[in-house]
Amino acid sequence: MGVEEQRAGKFYVERDVLDELCLDQVARRRTPSTTPPLKDRVKDSLRCSMPKLKRSVLSTLPVLSWLPRYSVRDNGLGDLISGISVGIMHLPQGMAYALLASVPPVFGLYTSFYPVLVYCILGTSRHISIGTFAVISIMIGSVTERLAPDSDFTFLNGTNGTGVLDVTARDAYRVQIAASTTVLSGLFQVLLGMVRFGFVVTYLSEPLVRGYTTGAATHVVISQLKYIFGIHPARFSGPLSQVYILIDICRHLPETNIGTLVVSLVALVVLIVVKELNSCYEKKLPLPIPIELIVIVAATLISYYGNLNSQYDVAVVGEIPRGLKSPSLPDVSLWGTVVGDAFAVAIVGYAINISLGKTFGLKHGYKVDSNQELVALGLSNTVGGFFQCYSVTSSMSRSLIQESTGGRTQVAGVVSSVIVLITVLQLGSLFGELPKAVLSCIVFVNLKGMFKQYLDIPALWKSNTVDLLVWLVTLVCTILLNLDLGLAASIAFSLLTVIFRTQLPRYSILGQVPGTELYLDTDTYEEAKEIPGITIFRSSTTVYYTNAELYLDALQKKSGVDVGKLLTRKKKRDAKQKRKDKKEEKKAKKEAKKQNGVNGHLPNGTVHPEDKVDVEKGSPDLKENRTDIALTDRPTNGQVNWAYEQQWTGLDLGSETGSHGDDAITQTSSTVGEETRGRSSDTHTIILDLSTASFVDTVTVIMLNNIFRDYREIDIDIYLAGCQVCVVEQLSRASFFSESIPKSRLFTTVHDAVLHSLQVQGASDVPIYECGLGFSLLLLCSTL
Repeated sequence: MGVEEQRAGKFYVERDVLDELCLDQVARRRTPSTTPPLKDRVKDSLRCSMPKLKRSVLSTLPVLSWLPRYSVRDNGLGDLISGISVGIMHLPQGMAYALLASVPPVFGLYTSFYPVLVYCILGTSRHISIGTFAVISIMIGSVTERLAPDSDFTFLNGTNGTGVLDVTARDAYRVQIAASTTVLSGLFQVLLGMVRFGFVVTYLSEPLVRGYTTGAATHVVISQLKYIFGIHPARFSGPLSQVYILIDICRHLPETNIGTLVVSLVALVVLIVVKELNSCYEKKLPLPIPIELIVIVAATLISYYGNLNSQYDVAVVGEIPRGLKSPSLPDVSLWGTVVGDAFAVAIVGYAINISLGKTFGLKHGYKVDSNQELVALGLSNTVGGFFQCYSVTSSMSRSLIQESTGGRTQVAGVVSSVIVLITVLQLGSLFGELPKAVLSCIVFVNLKGMFKQYLDIPALWKSNTVDLLVWLVTLVCTILLNLDLGLAASIAFSLLTVIFRTQLPRYSILGQVPGTELYLDTDTYEEAKEIPGITIFRSSTTVYYTNAELYLDALQKKSGVDVGKLLTRKKKRDAKQKRKDKKEEKKAKKEAKKQNGVNGHLPNGTVHPEDKVDVEKGSPDLKENRTDIALTDRPTNGQVNWAYEQQWTGLDLGSETGSHGDDAITQTSSTVGEETRGRSSDTHTIILDLSTASFVDTVTVIMLNNIFRDYREIDIDIYLAGCQVCVVEQLSRASFFSESIPKSRLFTTVHDAVLHSLQVQGASDVPIYECGLGFSLLLLCSTL
């Protein structure tokens, strides 16, 4: 189908040229409404009414908005099945991820109970499953192991002099550290939510989050290798700790426990095979096979009846106490030590939670409140911390199960909590002989989705190189600098890429597309042709203090008009002209005296009338010189346009100046034009297209003022075009508009500015380009 066949239609517009003042009249600009005084706003916020109270209660407790309308017939069965399925997943994942947090497995079950109930009341997402998550667990684990290393709880046995590890004391202190960090991170989230700071997650781009979680998954793998092989490597902390740990694991491989390795390999094979079957037949199976729970039960039975711990030295979970822990206050003295880690946990946990929640919200057509999610997640962590839980967030695998099995509300979360509660109260002690290697295998298999994120690399390579760089830098920083420093370095690098992209925008010279009012980049579009004498300049991004100087340099380079050099040459020329005028004046006086000496004076001392005429008119030589100056300067609207550099060679400033100074000026001018765009230097108008600007700062206002001032000195008109309303208001507040820069210099569109410029220059016709054998400049026969 040809281009002509694809055209949908044509439109014709006839209107006056609109500058900002005319636009205000034509469009009838509204008078900006004055903001009420602070006193009135405070009174209004404190004023209470029933509708306002109802909205406040419903926004604070979202459960009250959906629970009274809950339909058991429509949602009951789906939520029940979904809750049972997710509850079954909570059991193995809770115990497995507790190992990542370096706390006893039963605390993973506590973490799968208390926070889930709190989120069901306060959360706005209906499908996500709150609880333990690998990335958050390993972040907590890095804190607990750093502050409570094994070496602090090892003492010498008085009998044989060997070192003995006090596991009970170590685990108790690690639980205390994890709970204190969790409470502090929850308070951070609550405070951020109360001040409506939910947008903070926007600074964590998707490539950054995915690169960070992939790097955290690497930490998880390295931390679980010791359970897979049954070895005891040394612990390292700080930058490059993962490299040192990996080297130490390789050094201890000859000490591998064969029984532990066999258990690990069998568990891995079974888990991988059944999970692949679940993926292949997910549409045919009513429920996915709960292979994690089956493997845990089977491994516990085999370990118990086979005496794996006593005969083969296979590490097991150990005693799991029945019942729930009573609440206790966190150790506030630890907050100063863990404040950085707590803030990192709060931000990462919220980023994962809100991204997953909004995904399901868009899919099922409901709104997820980002600020309320901060409060809900923060209170879940805060309340959970008082019950010795560690930080939680939403899990992708459990959330997908909750949605795919028919869950429609957070009632499914309540059902899953009941499953966990029953296990803690009655069944937890049965898992005491469960091998830790099996829990590590469950962690390994559940990291499959995170390691699939390595496929982002070829996708980002094709789509966006900068995002790929953010992804890779985040991954490397997270692995090498650990989770806290890696996150900080990744955010800093991501922000730097934004700054660099605004500092290095694309600058364009625009040209008119023949027969239209469209102005496009002449380097990109062959049909876009510049209008003689008019330069239209545009930046691809907002101009502000970091790129204002670059904008000014690009303007001079693209337009071919170097203001600094032209102003310097103008001053030199003015000085030479002034000296020449003085010489001519002295010469005229001398000639007048000579004439007086020849013709004499009248008795009363007056000059002879004929001599007076000669003095006033000047000598024939002086008259010739002044005529030559007038012809050379080529007045534009009564002024000299100093941008016409190629015309300066005709100026006769004496033999020395004319033969050397002006020739040099002409040569330099020609060179400048060739170096920039090969443009002729007869520019009389420059139009700055500010349609891409979303704001202007003080530096930008000063820069624009300087542009108007400097180009006025060389008699080039400057116009602004396409400014948004907010930009115009900011310019007005900054006192940018004045007698020298009236609002009539600001036009609605680039085309309006072009038409006005041509009219000012005395053109009665509008230049357009028409396709033919080549491109010819034609004049439209309609007057402006």
